[in-house]
Amino acid sequence: MSLSELMIDIPTQHEQNVFGQFDAYAKKIERTFHVTLIARDGQVKILGEQASAEKARRVLTQLTELSRRGNTITEQNVDYAISLVFEDQEEGIVEIDRELICHTLQGKPIKPKTLGQKKYVDAIKKDMITFGLGPAGTGKTYLAMAMAITAFKQNEVERIILTRPAIEAGEKLGFLPGDLQSKIDPYLRPLYDALYQIMGAESFLKNSEKGLIEVAPLAYMRGRTLDNAFIILDEAQNTTPAQMKMFLTRIGFGSKVVITGDSTQKDLPAGTVSGLDVAVKVIKGLEGISICTLTSKDVVRHPLVQKIVKAYEEYEKKGMRAPKANAKRKKS
Repeated sequence: MSLSELMIDIPTQHEQNVFGQFDAYAKKIERTFHVTLIARDGQVKILGEQASAEKARRVLTQLTELSRRGNTITEQNVDYAISLVFEDQEEGIVEIDRELICHTLQGKPIKPKTLGQKKYVDAIKKDMITFGLGPAGTGKTYLAMAMAITAFKQNEVERIILTRPAIEAGEKLGFLPGDLQSKIDPYLRPLYDALYQIMGAESFLKNSEKGLIEVAPLAYMRGRTLDNAFIILDEAQNTTPAQMKMFLTRIGFGSKVVITGDSTQKDLPAGTVSGLDVAVKVIKGLEGISICTLTSKDVVRHPLVQKIVKAYEEYEKKGMRAPKANAKRKKS
């Protein structure tokens, strides 16, 4: 095994951002690739086996370029850059970072952070209907909301319609006090939160009063034709096949639709088929419709969330295999 020595320029002002607090990111890169990093006077020396040192150099190059663009490097950035290098992906996190959707009220840029998210955003731009499927934390709803607000501000659509099926997550909430709106609001709270963060409560309330932004339960969509609107159906795994068909047949001219859902988190009564599962099978292959499947690799919340999602995926795979194994034992 031949040891190699590579050099990379990382300006001093970017070194702490790239290496992380207490050099946490640098240590992770060293552990992952079995290399040693030595920083001195704006340069970093990478010592290790040639192939490993080259991979470490590619990761550091990507992170340095992200830092040059004004990004604060996160653990998620480091983990994803490492995973892309291991997979020999030609498109790195720098290419993904070029896709700016909009800014939050505080000026924070909203961008896709993974290849899966970039494909999802590109599909929303290209097609009339986009299905965003995947686990919690992959940015399905938030990115769709950012795209909707951007289209609204650029006058590409006349209004935004956000909807969710009003299904309790294993709890019965009908006894709660208040009028119909106060009972419905908890189901729609995640949509309000995203709206407030991106466009501000004042702007949302003003446009809501004018009827330009509507947040409503899915049941309110029946009988309507939705023209020139950006429509987001969130938590679509909790729709019935009839509800999903009703929703898809509401879409009018000049509209764009994003349907998000996670088939592993259904709150439907036992034995009820999900409208999302049926719709994906029915519309697959139709022109003008994209189906984007995000995975645990696209989780952009705390790194622990990514591990939890992956652990559940593995557990559920084992659960699906178990009945077959039991069946074989019974036969023998």
